[in-house]
Amino acid sequence: MDRNWENFLLPYKQTVDELKVKLRGLRSMYHLRKEHGPIEFVTGRVKPVNSILVKSQTRKIPLNKLETDMEDLAGIRIMCPFVEDILEVVEILKNRKDLKVVFEKDYISNEKESGYRSYHLICEYPVQLIDEEKVVLVEIQIRTLAMNFWASIEHSLNYKYQGEFPSHIKTRLQKAAESAFQLDEEMSTIRDEIKEVRKNYRYYKEDYGNREG
Repeated sequence: MDRNWENFLLPYKQTVDELKVKLRGLRSMYHLRKEHGPIEFVTGRVKPVNSILVKSQTRKIPLNKLETDMEDLAGIRIMCPFVEDILEVVEILKNRKDLKVVFEKDYISNEKESGYRSYHLICEYPVQLIDEEKVVLVEIQIRTLAMNFWASIEHSLNYKYQGEFPSHIKTRLQKAAESAFQLDEEMSTIRDEIKEVRKNYRYYKEDYGNREG
């Protein structure tokens, strides 16, 4: 079917742009209160057309059902300092009035066979267009920095091997994923000390960063 992709994806782009601003604003509120914030940073993207077409073929999703059957046309990724922060962010998102969580996937407690860990929320988000309100699906991934590093490497290797990893690469990835999670757990054991260092560093930047040399 012929489709004007720019027009079709515009509400998803607006969704990503708005949610990035809102979530980064939330992070700033914690900083202003001088409290530990569960959000380290936020990124987002709209799925490229080529990726949409490939996924629609592999998942057998008709192009006329992309809006309902492809959950990640709009994607937000939230990185957290600690594993414990992930569930806090999940609760924050569930309590928001501008989002409706319709499905969740807990790959933290139930990691994938590959070793992948992350928490996914599929949400409905209302976008205000010129003459209508359109509700679109957005996938929000919440993970730690260590989980994100592993996932980025795995994603790059997936392109190289087209999803068919050699057995030795698959084994090493699984071991690396476990090591990343052990790092997260170890950081959690010294969480209070790390939070104090981060707070003092922030104060240092605010004090000295604004001084003229």
